[in-house]
Amino acid sequence: MEFADCLASVLVSDGGLATELEVRGHDLSDALWSARLLMDAPGEIRAAHDAFFRAGAALATTATYQASYDGFARRGVGRAETTRLLRRGVDLARSARAEASGDGRPRWVAASVGPYGAARADGSEYRGRYGLSVAALRDWHRPRLEVLAETAPDVLALETIPDIDEAAALTELVRGTGTPAWLSYSITGDRTCAGQPLTEAFAVAAGVPEIVAVGVNCCAPADVLPAVITARRVTGKPVIAYPNSGERWDPRRRAWTGSPGLPTDLPGRWVTAGAQIVGGCCRVTPADIAGIAGIATRTG
Repeated sequence: MEFADCLASVLVSDGGLATELEVRGHDLSDALWSARLLMDAPGEIRAAHDAFFRAGAALATTATYQASYDGFARRGVGRAETTRLLRRGVDLARSARAEASGDGRPRWVAASVGPYGAARADGSEYRGRYGLSVAALRDWHRPRLEVLAETAPDVLALETIPDIDEAAALTELVRGTGTPAWLSYSITGDRTCAGQPLTEAFAVAAGVPEIVAVGVNCCAPADVLPAVITARRVTGKPVIAYPNSGERWDPRRRAWTGSPGLPTDLPGRWVTAGAQIVGGCCRVTPADIAGIAGIATRTG
C-alpha cells in the first residue's frame, strides 16, 4: 500500500522522540540534539521507536530532524559519514517497524526534514525569517533531502517549518520527484511563527501533487483545531496535526513549564474537523500516544 492510500482512514503518528530519549537518560542539550545519538547510541533511537509503536503509533518519524551536513561538519564529521548517518536514521525506524509489523498491522516511516533554523541550534526555527532567499534555502536543503529521498521512506516529513519562504523552497524540491511528503508548519495562533497568515502558508502546497498532507506541529494544542479547518479548506488535502503537550519551554530557566500530558479531549475534535494523521511533538510520551490511539480509533 502506498502511503497516500492509507490516508483514507485515521493514522496515529508517534510523539516526541527527543522526549523519550531524555526519559531514557540521555542529555540532549547539544547543538545536534537527538541527531547526536545517530553517532553515539543508535540502539537507543531504535528503542524509542519501539516504545511508540508499542503504544499504538502507526508511524515512526526518524531522528534526522536536526541532522545536517553543516551541523555534523562542525563536529568534524565529513560528508560521507553524514550521509551514512542520515541513512542510518531511516534504517533504525525501518527496523523498528519490521519488528512491530509482526502483528499484521501496517506501519510507516517518515523521514524527518527539519527547518534550516534547527541546524543553527539558536532557536531560529521558531522565528523563521532567516535573511536567506528561497533559492538559498533550496540549495541548503537539497543535499540532505536528496539523501533521505533515496532511502525510499514512506513519506518525507517537511516539519516544524516556520516560514512561507522555507516552505516554498521545500515544495520546489519535492515537486516532480514522485516522492510523497507532508508539509507541517509551526504556528502561533492563526499565523506561522514568522507571522504569515495560514491561508497563504497552506496555499504553497495546494498545487504540489507530492505533498500528500498538510498541517501543523510543535505548537500549542489549542491552536490546532482552527489550523486543521483552514488547511482542509485551502488545500483539500489530508491534514496532519501533532502539537506539543501544552508545556512551554522557558529559555532562561532552560526548563519546561506547565502541566504535562496532551489534553485528551482534543484529538477527537481534530479528527472530526478533518485531521487524518494525529500524534504529538515535544513532551508527548508513549503514554500520551496510547491515549490518542484509543480516541482516534473511536472517532475515525
